[in-house]
Amino acid sequence: MPKAKSKIQVVNKKASFDYEFLEIFTAGIVLVGTEIKSIRSGKVSLSEAYCYFDLTGQLYVRGLNISQYFWGSWGQHEPRRDRKLLLTRKELRTLRNAVREKGLTIVAYKLFVAENGYAKLVIALAKGKKIYDKRQSIKEKDIRREMERG
Repeated sequence: MPKAKSKIQVVNKKASFDYEFLEIFTAGIVLVGTEIKSIRSGKVSLSEAYCYFDLTGQLYVRGLNISQYFWGSWGQHEPRRDRKLLLTRKELRTLRNAVREKGLTIVAYKLFVAENGYAKLVIALAKGKKIYDKRQSIKEKDIRREMERG
């Protein structure tokens, strides 16, 4: 039976400012212990999260900070451990081939709890922005803000 739709959604705003997203994927995360409870309470930080491939070809996320669960002390998890991401073989092959290209990386953009109760991580194949691209982003944001004001 599907659970009620959750409003939990953590976004990495810094990633969208520093990188230009080329392709977006939604991946499942392998969690242990009380990590899902901490995610549901919103105690997550994506600001330094990025993805890498290990020697066996599996995709992991590093720098994802899920705080320890505040209620109780038994069965706590390590907040900054590397977590395995679940993608199809085709998606993994696409990402692995793209990362070998110079200048591309995989960044964690958004973490949310799906309708079925599982935590999902939206990752993006990204290319770093130059300084003038960042200035252009700031200018566009200011123009948009002025248009909304009237």
